[in-house]
This record gives sequence, structure tokens and C-alpha cells, in this order.
Amino acid sequence: MGSMKMEDMSLPTLFEQARKINLLAADSAVDKETLRKGCEALQQCEEMISKLGLFSSNETKEDISTTNLKYILVPFYLAELIEKTGDEDRIEILKASQSKLKEFLSFCDAMELVPEDESESFAQGSQNTAVDRRAKKIARFKRQRAAESKLLELKERKERRRRSTRAAALSTPVDVGDDDVLDDDGEEEREAWVTTISLAICKALDLMEMLKKEEEMLSAIKEKQELEGDTEISQVVLEERAKTVEDWHRNAAARARYTKPAAPITCATFAQDVLEGRAKVSQAHDHKHQPLMFGPASLVGGSITSERERIAAQVFQPGHRLPTMSIEEAGLKEMEMMNTWQEKTAKMIEEANSSWHNDKWKPRAGGGDEEDDEDEDDEAAQDKARAFDDWKDENPRGAGNSKLTPCG
Repeated sequence: MGSMKMEDMSLPTLFEQARKINLLAADSAVDKETLRKGCEALQQCEEMISKLGLFSSNETKEDISTTNLKYILVPFYLAELIEKTGDEDRIEILKASQSKLKEFLSFCDAMELVPEDESESFAQGSQNTAVDRRAKKIARFKRQRAAESKLLELKERKERRRRSTRAAALSTPVDVGDDDVLDDDGEEEREAWVTTISLAICKALDLMEMLKKEEEMLSAIKEKQELEGDTEISQVVLEERAKTVEDWHRNAAARARYTKPAAPITCATFAQDVLEGRAKVSQAHDHKHQPLMFGPASLVGGSITSERERIAAQVFQPGHRLPTMSIEEAGLKEMEMMNTWQEKTAKMIEEANSSWHNDKWKPRAGGGDEEDDEDEDDEAAQDKARAFDDWKDENPRGAGNSKLTPCG
């Protein structure tokens, strides 16, 4: 905290010192002396805020100046530091921290900074259902992520403006547009503090729930110890329990070294029989199962000896047709069909590679009646083609429509 006493420090200096301690405690562990100094600084800030009258009950967030917005966070920072102190009476620490969180949330609710659904939940306490609490927690987490992203964006924007201003100052000695820069900085600063308060509200609500559960658990343990007459758990009992757990883990590891895992069951019907006690894992199975029989358990489980029992067993039969084979049998049958198809395909490909169209055409050595018939067919076709060509020469295309034209 420096050589200066807290009584001699101004409110902004005290707040910045306490805020640095809070950030340091959130990022890493700090010693008790630092936590104590941070709590004292925040308590001194509360006294100075009360004496100066910075906030009034008839004000809203628009009435509070940008310079004083950050002092709304004082009770929240104090609650976080109180919760991290490691005194012996943990229940009293939890109560003190919850008291500061309630003070912070109540003031933010009066300033209309708390969302409407969170305000109703805070006013009702723990009367909401589990579904409502889960929905509120998800919405709170989304607001927290949005606030963190907004703060990071404002920080980067401020850093870019600072670099741009420094570069402009180095290039041009004349200051131009300083008023606009100050106005932008003021608006961004207010937006940053409002976003920081929104983020603190989300953290305060989560911390309130956690501290309340911890207090209930510690109170129940304390009440049980008072009823049993034991103020603390014996160290001998704890050591005995730890030794028992270690022995169990050691024996389990030794057994696992020599235990051979069983082969996985790939048959769904056999696995169902094992689960229902009709078969054992060690039994062999050849994937041949009858369709499942639905009906009274007394008849389905045993053997059907008469027609009456068979009809009674079919009372609760399903309305659809039952399968005639298991999934494994259908898979084996489909695999057999695929193998047969592949064999046929290979045979066809082999025949196609050795078929007649690969052999070169060889003319026949001698003539016959068949060759004469083929020659006659060729001559008839040639005569027909010549006659058609002569007809086309005598009747050009479009000659029959000459009378329809105006000049025809």
C-alpha cells in the first residue's frame, strides 16, 4: 500500500489500490496480509463514500456521473476479498460475504442495473423451480460472456486510439481535435464501467448461490457433530479410511494385471439373453435364434406343452409381423449373396475378355448359297438407293409448295 497511511489517501487512490489487490487475488493466491489490507482499503472507501454522499436513493444510473460509477463496485470487491480470507470460523466469513453481495445487488437493483428476470429471482429467493434456475443460469452465462467480450473490445479500441494519438503528436506539433478525443474517451469510459458493473452482477449472483450452498453444508455438518457430541473428526479414523481406500486400489490393480478380458458379444439376441438370465457369457452361440415370443411371463419362460398354453402365450402378440431371422443371420445371408454376385461378375468379365469380338475376322475359304444370298441383298439395296437418288433429283426440296408462294 506504500508508506502513505490510508487516512491520508484520496478516494480514487484507495479504490485503485484495492482494485489491484482484488485483481491479484482473482488471478493467483495472495497472502493473508495483502487480503487484510485490501479489505481495510475497501472499508475505508465505504466510509468515505458515505461521508461524501456520492449516491442517493432517489437517483438512477443516468444521474450518477462517470467518475463515480466505479464506486458502485466497492461492496462487490469487498465481498470477494472477505470470501478468500482463511479464518477459522468459515460460516461467519460466508455470512459476511453474502451480506456485502446482497448490499451490492440491492443497490444495483435500485439503480435499474440488474436485469428484470434476475431482479425477480433475487427478490423471490430460492422459490424458483429447477428448470427456471437452469434457464436463468444459462442466460446469465451468456450475459457474462457478452460483457467480457465488450470489455476486451473497448480495451483494444482505447489502445488503438492511444497509439494513433501518440503517432499524430509525433508527426504534427499542433494539437487538433482534442475536444473530440476527450468526449470519445468519456463515453467509452462510462460504457466500460457500466459493462464492468453488469459483469460484476453476474459474478455476484453466481457467488451468492455458491456461498449459500456452502453455508448450508457447513451448518448441517456442524449440527450433526453437535448431536453426536464430536466436535471434530478423529485423525485416526481419517487415516484408517485412507488406508482402506489405498489397499482396495492396490488389490484392484494387481487383479487387473492377470485378468483376461472376455471376448465381446457381437450377437444382439444372445446379449439380451445374457442380460435377462437365460444364457451365460461362457456359453457358445452360433447366431441361430428363434423370434422372440410375447405373452404371459409364466408361459413364455417355460416350455409350452399344450394347445391351450400356446394360445394363451399368443394373447399379447404385437400387431406387426415378427422377424424370421436375427440381424446377424440377415448380415450373413447378405454377405453370402454378395459373394455369389461377385463370383458371377468375375465369370462374366472372364467370358467377355475371351469372347468372339476379340478374334480377328477371317474370310471363308469357299463360297456357297449363303454368300449368293448376301450378294443379292446388297445389289437390291444399291438399286433402291440409286432409285431414291434419281427421285430426289427430279423432285427438289420444297418444289411441292411453289403454288402457295405469292410469285408462284
